[in-house]
Amino acid sequence: MDRASSSGPVARPAYGSMGSGGGREPANLGDILERVLDRGVVIAGDIRVNLLDIELLTIKLRLLIASVDTAKELGIDWWKHDPFLSGRDRQLVEENRRLRRRVAALERPGDLDD
Repeated sequence: MDRASSSGPVARPAYGSMGSGGGREPANLGDILERVLDRGVVIAGDIRVNLLDIELLTIKLRLLIASVDTAKELGIDWWKHDPFLSGRDRQLVEENRRLRRRVAALERPGDLDD
């Protein structure tokens, strides 16, 4: 009998591992994602469009990839205060309508002419 057929399937080292003698654990996508979210990654870059040494456009890009907990530790919690993301936008829209009605009602009787 052939030895390869009796030993069963042959395990291959995972992508990114050093093999059996390297001593490193294989890194899978879940481990990498956990590390990135735990520590955070910052990507920064600027795009500039110039024509004959005249700057026409500058775009500054800043990207932070982190877990919510890591972001809170860094003092980043804009999603709590953003009306659109926190659900307060409906309240602001309604308040805006009420204020516009009040302003219109106040302006009606006097019809101030300049």
